[in-house]
Formats: sequence, C-alpha cells, structure tokens
Amino acid sequence: MEALITLLPGDGIGPEVVASGRRVLDAVASNHGHAFTYREALIGGAAIDATGDPLPQDTVAHCQDAAAVVLGAVGGPRWSDPNAKVRPEQGLLKLRSTLGVYANIRPVKVYAELADASPLKAEKLAGVDMLVIRELTGGIYFGEKTRTKTTASDVCTYSAGEIERIVRVAAKLAAGRRSKLCSVDKANVLETSRLWRDVTDRLMAAEYPDVEVETLLVDGAAMHLLSRPSDFDVIVTENMFGDILTDEASMLAGSLGMLPSASLGDGTIGLYEPIHGSAPDIAGQGRANPCAMIASVAMMLRHSFGLEGEAATIERAIEAALANGARTADIAAAPTQAISTDEMTAEIIRCLS
Repeated sequence: MEALITLLPGDGIGPEVVASGRRVLDAVASNHGHAFTYREALIGGAAIDATGDPLPQDTVAHCQDAAAVVLGAVGGPRWSDPNAKVRPEQGLLKLRSTLGVYANIRPVKVYAELADASPLKAEKLAGVDMLVIRELTGGIYFGEKTRTKTTASDVCTYSAGEIERIVRVAAKLAAGRRSKLCSVDKANVLETSRLWRDVTDRLMAAEYPDVEVETLLVDGAAMHLLSRPSDFDVIVTENMFGDILTDEASMLAGSLGMLPSASLGDGTIGLYEPIHGSAPDIAGQGRANPCAMIASVAMMLRHSFGLEGEAATIERAIEAALANGARTADIAAAPTQAISTDEMTAEIIRCLS
C-alpha cells in the first residue's frame, strides 16, 4: 500500500524517537512491499520558537491531508512558565480537538524480560495485559479557565454523547478480549462523574450485556492497579483520570518508555504517540527508549492502515530484542549494559526478519 504520514517530532527527545519510528516503518515497507512517504511539521515549543504558535496552520493542514500522524513529544523548561500565554501543550490539545480524536487507546503490557525493571514484585506482574481507554477531547483540560491574582478555576464538563461514544469504543474492545470492562470515575464527589456512571451503566446494560462491568472510584483504581493489576482487561475513564492512571500503569511495564498510544475518532486519521514526555534532561544524548514510539507506529499500521500482520511483526520484534538482552538506560538493571537509542532501534529492525 501507499500512504502519506505526517511526522511531528516536537521537542526534547521527540525528534530522536520519531526518527526511530521512521526507520522501523521504512524497514517494514521494504520487507512487505509498501511505500510510505513522510512530511515533517512543527508543533509545541519548536513551533513557538519558529512561528510564535504551538500549532501553526501549516501543521494542521499537513495533518489533515495525511493518512496518519506520528507525534514525538512537546514541552520543556524553555517554555514551562505557567503564566505564559502560549505554551507547547496548547498545540497538542488543539491538535487532538481539531482532528477529532476523542479515544486514546493505551496498551499496558508487562514483558517477562522486564519484570526486574518494575518496582512491583514479579508475582504481581504475571499476566498483566490491559488497555486503558482515555476520553481525550473533553473534561477539565478543555473547559473554561479563569485566573485572578488570588483565585483560579478550571471547568470540567461532559455531555452524555461524549460519554456514550468513548464507552462504546471501550466496550467493543473489551468484547473482543476477556469481556471485562472497568469504568473509573469519582461519582461520590463530582457531578460529571455521576453522569458518567449513569450513562455507562445504561449503555452497557442495553448494548453490551455480556461484558462484565466493574466500577471503581479513581482513588481506589489507583490502588488496585498496583495491588491486582492482572485483574484488569479494559479500563475506560475521563481525560484527567486517564492521564494520571496511565502514567502510574507505566511503572508496571518498567518505564514510560515502553508504553505506546493511539488516538482515534470517527474519521480516518489517527494520532500516534508514546505516552512519555519530552525528557529534556536526556535530549540529544542518545539515551531515549524508542520502544514506545516503535510500538505506536505498530498501532498506526493496525488501526489506520489495517496492516495487522505488519503491526504484529513489529510487536514481536520488540519482544525479541528485549529477550536478546537489549536495554536502554531506563530499563537496564545492573549489571546489564545500556545501549543507545540508535542501537535499540537497530536491534528491533534486525529482529523484524
């Protein structure tokens, strides 16, 4: 197949891991007879420096014209002033909203080879394989904001329609897995969560009666993710809760550098990015873990291009590279010698064949 992919390297380690993802895509294309072409565009701090806008209109146009979008990371200390009127993260939020990608799919899988990289005991990690479905374009991140010298507010709003569409995405995925769905809210305190629970209960009973539903308050979910992580199959939750819980869940896998994500909507364009940040402290040093980005492009092949076989090939290659002992610094336990971003990428490419 032929496909145009827009690459948004962004800030910090973003350009390094995006380059790794592109190398793997080129190897897959060569092995399977595909033709991927790429177009790079600015986002985040790099875009602010060049244009004053964290999401220039040219970038929006390039993303809308593409079959899929691959993003590295945004942000860093150069643009971290919380009082600044223009910040890198605004570009990312606007991109998600513009593309209409409301469903963020974050797989959390624990590789046996990385059990020693997790702070949890190995017996707690056995069988961990879950999906966290995060609502991505609503909630407190997109609500009205006010600020005075002494007060501030962030409004969290959800409609029944927004809740229904994200729960359907999660329920459909759960029905194709172990038929277990956990809905996470804060219905004992928040009105938006009470609506979330009411809508979820009604929809699941009417449309997915064969899927087992568990409902947890977000603080309880945070505890259970560590005490019984293998019990979870698919988790669905609102924007901010999903953001926090998936960072916590990354510790099950040993590092933020291992977790990919796909952001999808009702259209055909998907946004694919690792869940980690820009890690400015290691940018340009060749120490970034490319696995999350490489797994993200595998998700792109699966969800946007329908290339299940090629996606699975990449995922098996990551697992094989880990089995061969390849480790970047974030997942290397003594006395294992850490390898560079480029070396890890090369090992994964070698394992593709």
